[in-house]
Amino acid sequence: MNLHDYLSGTYEEQYQYHSFLPTSINHPWEIADGEILTLLSEADRALGELNAFSQLVPDVDFFIRMHITKEATESSRLEGTSTNMEEAFLDVEDVEPQKRDDWEEVQNYIKAINSAIEQLDALPLSNRLLKETHKILMQGVRGETKLPGEFRASQNWIGVSLKNAVFVPPHHDKVADLMSDMEKFIHNEQLHVPHLIKIAILHYQFETIHPFLDGNGRLGRLMIALYFAGFGLLHKPALYLSDYFERHKTDYVDRLMAVREKNQMHEWLVFFLFGVRETAQNSIQVFKDILVLKESLEREVLPRFSTRRQDNAQHLMKTLYRQPVIDIKTVSKLLDVETNTATYLINDLVKHGVLEELTGKRRNRMFWFKDYLMIFRRAA
Repeated sequence: MNLHDYLSGTYEEQYQYHSFLPTSINHPWEIADGEILTLLSEADRALGELNAFSQLVPDVDFFIRMHITKEATESSRLEGTSTNMEEAFLDVEDVEPQKRDDWEEVQNYIKAINSAIEQLDALPLSNRLLKETHKILMQGVRGETKLPGEFRASQNWIGVSLKNAVFVPPHHDKVADLMSDMEKFIHNEQLHVPHLIKIAILHYQFETIHPFLDGNGRLGRLMIALYFAGFGLLHKPALYLSDYFERHKTDYVDRLMAVREKNQMHEWLVFFLFGVRETAQNSIQVFKDILVLKESLEREVLPRFSTRRQDNAQHLMKTLYRQPVIDIKTVSKLLDVETNTATYLINDLVKHGVLEELTGKRRNRMFWFKDYLMIFRRAA
């Protein structure tokens, strides 16, 4: 099918409402549009550069955890939560009671990403994997009563009510067939559709089917990262689009709706490919900034510690790249030292500008590796 001949679907009459039935996507796609092909080439090149860079960075898995945490906070923010990156690294007892529900959703997202990527070694990107990931995503949070891990068995909608919905996804009787078609499209090697085009179409289709009663937005965005990892587009999961979607939230929602209402798949693909290119370039810059910061600290800060304290200082610094929010008790346990020793070490890192007190309290103080965290916060 030529992209310009694409028809998104039809509205079906139900009792007192109309639901949208999207067309199948498991068929050939002919992409001959110059703008899309140019963006596709640029996005592919940016992904290749990110891949190469991620393999050059020492201890890259420390920094991947930061990317995952940022993705969890940004994707959850699109659903209305307010947890920021610093709070995501806190233990639950350190989170203000009124923020714990949001914090739990972010933690579930982190668990879901890590579990799904680990399962990709034995299980392909599939409806089974999506269901298992959805179950983790919904565990113990808002939506936990809405069939976690199972496709919906009732109608859902986007908006204040079914009668006044902005969009009504397909009737639940159609979900299983639509998701089967989507899974076949994922693994149909006869179609020769470029990977970035494929995942853009898949994301649109998933969001349009809305196969679960809750958590569709988060899982649909997570699916993009799973596709990158599952098909080897990235050696390390270092690219997530939720930040791009959050910064362009109105465009994101409007582009998806324009496909359904006006068959504008071309415009959605342009938006998506632009996001991949921009996000990959930002991720490369993040790695560069981390290396500059790391080299600066190793040259200017660590040598200030005495030989006797050098091992502890280096061990703590290495931990901070993985866990950039920390307290004295954690440092004491990590280094197996007395509380006073941990306090002196943290105070020295505060004095040298590495750590900064986060809470403003006199007791139960938390410290954050601000310059490092701000690299990820600025990456937009």
